[in-house]
Amino acid sequence: MKITRELKTGIFAIVVIALFIWGYNYLKGTNLFDGKINTYFTEYNNVRGLNTSSVVTINGVDVGKVIDITFNKDPKKRGQLIVEFSILNDFQFSKKSIAKIYSASLMGGKSLAVVPSYDGEMAKPGDYLKGEIESDIFSTVTEKLNPLQAKIENVIVKVDSLLGNLNNIVDAKTRINIKQSMAQLNATLANFHAASKNLSLLVSDNKEKLDKTFSNVALMTSNFEKLSDTLVNANLGATVKKLQTTITNLNGVLAEINSGKGSLGKLVKDESLYSNLTNASKELEELLRDMKLHPKRYVHFSLFGKKDKGYKPTTE
Repeated sequence: MKITRELKTGIFAIVVIALFIWGYNYLKGTNLFDGKINTYFTEYNNVRGLNTSSVVTINGVDVGKVIDITFNKDPKKRGQLIVEFSILNDFQFSKKSIAKIYSASLMGGKSLAVVPSYDGEMAKPGDYLKGEIESDIFSTVTEKLNPLQAKIENVIVKVDSLLGNLNNIVDAKTRINIKQSMAQLNATLANFHAASKNLSLLVSDNKEKLDKTFSNVALMTSNFEKLSDTLVNANLGATVKKLQTTITNLNGVLAEINSGKGSLGKLVKDESLYSNLTNASKELEELLRDMKLHPKRYVHFSLFGKKDKGYKPTTE
C-alpha cells in the first residue's frame, strides 16, 4: 500500500499536535501518561514566588505539581489567590490537612508541601485545604528588620527636624554667647583646679593637726559610747517613772489652783481677797506716807526725860 504525501503530512501534523498538548500539560505539571490525577485547591493572600509546575510533596516525597494559580473571582475575596495542585497517587488524608508553601532551597525556589492529617473526614479531589506559609530565614530577617527600619527612619526624621529647629534657634549672636559661656566654663574649671590644688596643699601642710582632730573626734565618740553605756546601765526607767509621777502631782496641784481650791487657789481665783489685799496695800502705803510726814503722831520720846506734851493736831 502506497502512503501518499498527504497522509504523511496528516500523520506528522497529528503527532506534532499530540506532542504539543503533552508538552504543554507537562509544563503545567500534568503528565498525561501518569494515569489518574487528583487535584486539590488552597487559597493564599500571597504565594511568595510559588509558580506553576512547582513540586508538591508529602513528607518530603514528590507526589505532584502545582497546576494553576489564579485570582479569586469572588468580590468578597478580591486579591486572594487560588492554587490548584495535583497528587498522582491515591494517598489518603483528611480535610484538616494543611497545604504549606516553603523554601525548597536557599536560592529562593518555592514548593508546596501537604502536611497530612488523618482526623475527621477524608479529603476528596476538588476539596480546599487550609493554606499556610512557612517563614524562611530571609523572610524572618525581613520581618524583624522592617519594624527596626521604620523606627530608624522615624528617629532620623526627628533628628533632622531637631537639627533644623536648632539651626533656626542658634543664630550668630547665640553662637557668640555659647562661645563666651564655654570660655567662662573653662575659666571656672581652671579656678576649680587651682582651688583643689590649694586644698591638697592645705591638707598636706596640716596633716598632723587633722590627725589630732580626728583622734579627738574618735576619743569623743568613745566617751559618748561610754556615756551611753552608763545611761543604759543606770536605772533610767525608775527615774523617768518618778519624774512622770512628779509631773502628774504638779499637774494635780496646778489643777486645784486653777479650780480655786486651797490657799493658793483662793488667792488666784478669789477676787474679793485680791481686792482686800489691794485695799490693805493702799492703806499701808497711806499709813507709811503719813508716818513719814507726821512722825510725832506715832512716836513720842524725850532726850532729857522731859514730859511729853502730847500730840496736838495742827490746823492746816
